[in-house]
Amino acid sequence: MEDPKKSLQHLTQIEEQAEEILCSQQEVVALDKRRNATREALRAMTKTESKKVWMALGPLLVKVDKTKAEAMLKRDQVVVDCEVNKIRSDLKVKVNKLRDMEYQSPVPGLMLKPMERNEMSAMNQVLGYK
Repeated sequence: MEDPKKSLQHLTQIEEQAEEILCSQQEVVALDKRRNATREALRAMTKTESKKVWMALGPLLVKVDKTKAEAMLKRDQVVVDCEVNKIRSDLKVKVNKLRDMEYQSPVPGLMLKPMERNEMSAMNQVLGYK
């Protein structure tokens, strides 16, 4: 029979890994909400004609030039996109590590990457699409 201490330690490691995965998923959801709010703000600013807009900076509400606000929001969008992509790529590694710890094979298709534009256009030509 297996050593109970080793079994307990292994189960603890599995639970810790699963907890890391859940935390990463929650972080992606929070960042996605932030990205959507930023996108909505940029869209709302294109509809306004005023030169200054109100913007929430933490607990403060500040009136800022529209161009400055757009630049800040676009920078924030780029940062959030990078963070989401980084967390998602780390998440794939964490999931595979968890599956490894559970003595299961890696999730098929988890490490697939989307086709690039030139690859997709080549596929469309081969398939006869425009």
